[in-house]
Amino acid sequence: MKPSFAEFELPKALNEALEKLNISEPTPIQYKSFSPIMSGRDIMGIAQTGTGKTLAYLLPILKEYKYSKTHQPKILILVPTRELVVQVTEVLMQLTEFINVRVMGVYGGVNINTQRKNIYENGVDILVGTPGRVMDLGIDNVIQFKDLKKLVVDEFDEMLSLGFKAQLTNIFTMMSEKRQNILFSATMTDQVDAMLNEYFKNPLEISLARSGTPLEKIDQSVIPVVNFNTKLNLLIHLLKTENDFEKILIFANNKKHADLIFNKIDEEFPGQFGVIHSNKSQNFRLRVMEEFSNNELRGIITTDIMARGLDIPDVSHVFNFEIPEIPEQYIHRIGRTGRADKNGIAISFYTPKEEAAILDIEVLMDK
Repeated sequence: MKPSFAEFELPKALNEALEKLNISEPTPIQYKSFSPIMSGRDIMGIAQTGTGKTLAYLLPILKEYKYSKTHQPKILILVPTRELVVQVTEVLMQLTEFINVRVMGVYGGVNINTQRKNIYENGVDILVGTPGRVMDLGIDNVIQFKDLKKLVVDEFDEMLSLGFKAQLTNIFTMMSEKRQNILFSATMTDQVDAMLNEYFKNPLEISLARSGTPLEKIDQSVIPVVNFNTKLNLLIHLLKTENDFEKILIFANNKKHADLIFNKIDEEFPGQFGVIHSNKSQNFRLRVMEEFSNNELRGIITTDIMARGLDIPDVSHVFNFEIPEIPEQYIHRIGRTGRADKNGIAISFYTPKEEAAILDIEVLMDK
């Protein structure tokens, strides 16, 4: 029997919101983590991006949510990038359309005074933010954590690899002990382990790292090539001849290469592709994302740091223009396609120098 949301006994307002979003049945991680999160225990979920983990923590949290008059957050959701703040806030807005709850997203790079004013004047129940900006608002005493019931840390491994350890530590120490911690990570690194031991009480581990990953639904192939220029020529040839390459992500290993690939592709296909990396402004990145989501762009060239946690619907193909040095990163990249119940295609170009990296990936996936 297929799992269904009926088993979750969600309030009418949440069911209506899910219907409106056209979401009819839970993914494995949503099904597997619902009861444990409802139990109030600390949770450590190991799940890749693309398995539906945003709803995995939002649904039980919202089912339990009770309105309160205080202006301070009852629920704090920490995510590693501004793009993810925007995304999670958007999902929350849609889910709480029929619920009386104040949702707010905060991140750096925009005026902190506007955010301060908004919290003072309107208050906030569920706060979504990047560790840096949440810490700044906490140190300023604009946000206090005395009413906090639940803390969610999503993409824990990514936060630590981006260097947010100090900010996270600061935030954890500002909080009272009386809260439930819900943590999600794509991989279990030593750093994540060390933080768990120091700040959390025996979290119950829910793992969906292998089964339930999008990998089974992704057709993967590798093409040996001589060098960078051959890769460019091959990519352009494929884009010209294959009609079904309609919504594609192209991964480069660094910003410089992403720009190089973009410039070359833009000459051949003017206005059909965008590029996203950390040197681009926040507004530029969000605009490219929006155009891609609305099918105004055929594809995006990006780097790993930008792609982590971005939820882009209906990606048909992922190209690894270059092979990532960390094998896990390959799984994150290709997990952008084959999401929900769709199939996807991943194509990787590799030069003789990249052969060892391909072998590492095959060992990791046992495939």
